[in-house]
Amino acid sequence: MAAQDSAARDGAVRDSGKAALVTGASRGIGYGIAEALVARGDRVCITGRNEDALKEAVEKLGSDRVIGVAGKAHDEAHQATAVARMMEAFGRVDFLINNAGTNPVFGPIAELDLSVARKVYETNVISALGFAQQTWKAWQSEHGGAIVNIASVAGVSASPFIGAYGMSKAAMVNLSLQLAHEFAPKVRVNSIAPAVVKTKFAQALYEGREAEAAASYPLGRLGVPEDIGGAAAFLTSAQSDWITGQTLVVDGGIFLNAGVG
Repeated sequence: MAAQDSAARDGAVRDSGKAALVTGASRGIGYGIAEALVARGDRVCITGRNEDALKEAVEKLGSDRVIGVAGKAHDEAHQATAVARMMEAFGRVDFLINNAGTNPVFGPIAELDLSVARKVYETNVISALGFAQQTWKAWQSEHGGAIVNIASVAGVSASPFIGAYGMSKAAMVNLSLQLAHEFAPKVRVNSIAPAVVKTKFAQALYEGREAEAAASYPLGRLGVPEDIGGAAAFLTSAQSDWITGQTLVVDGGIFLNAGVG
């Protein structure tokens, strides 16, 4: 993607006339999504908690096309500010990609601290609803667009040791269904459910044993942020104009292992 980044900064990428808000995008999957959208010519607003990391991401993506708004995803004031800043900078918010998430606990669900479970839901689910409400009111209710919620394979199957995360991602899938029904026909809403993607967020799931972890995937490798970026670009493109209320599983074929044999 480096060549595409350079092309974007040099003005070689045609401006699509569209603008996207990507939450939790200073690194990892969110950054990969922002990168894909910038490469096709979108203007992008990225959010994240760490202001320094966000500034660095904006510079790498191209400050002529990208702005950053620092804050906590579950903070309603931050949600409103991010959308307002985007409207000021770009005059529109065609696409919302809800990627911000947390998973602060690893262990059996029987021993799950309920206060931690509440935090996971607040960050992973309620924040996504809040951003969707904000973009709907600011632009999409009148002009249309698309929303993509980043769920997880943990939300469509049992997920031992990350139960709170899996429960929240199942809620994200259902949130997409609810929004798709209510926001139609103006706005299409879909989910992406990745398997393990090589990011700092997911490091505990493969660190020190990547080859072993990848061996269970029929495609022979773990995911990378660009895989999810491509899927998000598709679901916010004209090629997906008749797709809404769906969950696109991007898993390297790992679910195939649930079959007989």
